[in-house]
Amino acid sequence: MKQHLIVEVFRSSKHDGMYLYVEKKTGLKEIPEELMKRFGAGISAMTMLLTKEQKLARANTEKVIKGIRETGFYLQLPPVKDEYLLDLYKTPTEAVY
Repeated sequence: MKQHLIVEVFRSSKHDGMYLYVEKKTGLKEIPEELMKRFGAGISAMTMLLTKEQKLARANTEKVIKGIRETGFYLQLPPVKDEYLLDLYKTPTEAVY
């Protein structure tokens, strides 16, 4: 089995940092409807030749290829925010002059 794919990467119109990798020739037409409702409109971010030796910023290349081959897509979720950053939004702040 060849270890490369021509992949199109779509970014979510609803969630920053969420990306959907699909085989270029298939596009988004075989993505489950429920996933597309949550993902929103797919905005094409790039097309690339993906090989198993290639490094991706936030995804394991072999898992991306395996996901596309087995399910027709690979969903990359946004990075988890550090808990202390989330606490900043919960803590009331007071302006001091």
